[in-house]
Amino acid sequence: QVQVVESGGGLVQVGGSLRLSCVVSGIDFRYYAMDWYYQAPGKQRELVAGITSTGRTSYADSMKGRFTISRDNAKNTVYLQMNSLKAEDTAVYYCHVQRLDYWGQGTQVTVSS
Repeated sequence: QVQVVESGGGLVQVGGSLRLSCVVSGIDFRYYAMDWYYQAPGKQRELVAGITSTGRTSYADSMKGRFTISRDNAKNTVYLQMNSLKAEDTAVYYCHVQRLDYWGQGTQVTVSS
């Protein structure tokens, strides 16, 4: 059974930082590309960043230079380091296993001004 579990969300002030973690079990994690998505209230879910099985990364334009996606295959974990947070980054953040299309339950990030 595949499980995708995010953690690390919370309340932070504008300009602050958070690191999200996503632990995946039930698959051979090292072979799968992973994504982070976010969904703000009343809006569609959007891609934040992705990382391939070989570590190549990509980012949404609005996150470039502020967010960093990384992975630790020994820990079956993908991370999202979020710096210089803005109020508009407030959303539920989801971890996604590409190709298999598995999702986590999401973790809430709230950035207060």
